[in-house]
Amino acid sequence: METETSATRQSPLRLLFLCTGNSARSQIGEAILMRKGRDRFVVASAGSQPAPRVNPLTIEVLREFNIDWSGRAPKGIDAVMGDRWDLIITVCDQAREACPTFPGRPAFAHWGMPDPAAVVGPEEVRRQAFRDTVHYLSRRIDLLLALPIDKLERLALEQRVRAIADQTAVPTAEREH
Repeated sequence: METETSATRQSPLRLLFLCTGNSARSQIGEAILMRKGRDRFVVASAGSQPAPRVNPLTIEVLREFNIDWSGRAPKGIDAVMGDRWDLIITVCDQAREACPTFPGRPAFAHWGMPDPAAVVGPEEVRRQAFRDTVHYLSRRIDLLLALPIDKLERLALEQRVRAIADQTAVPTAEREH
């Protein structure tokens, strides 16, 4: 049985957000956790099929929340495979299915949500989809930050982080298929 606790791991907790393009959801998760988690986390994001650039609406909407995310570029999974991760959170169903095996037995959780970049329509509708993504991820990250991470064994951490998605479910009509 796994008995490693976060206290026996090197601090801070190393968390990776994964999605397909690494241009919206995972970038937003990384930005929010970097701001809210400060020195408690080393955080990064990557994509199974990285886009050529971070979606401009990601950058614009994060700026509305006083997060400067300019100058960022999407990364592929290969760019983070050599790093040790304590926790990997997938934010889209395709990334969960394509997620490779990472070294070091990290805990995994899936926080699936719709891709705001896939929303079509007027500019304000598209921008609102990005704002909604920021709100969903921000709420989930608040719940993550409230966990007693330093006291949880790896498997307990995995279960608690997975449960966060259930506590802050995205409306069914908006779920990614």
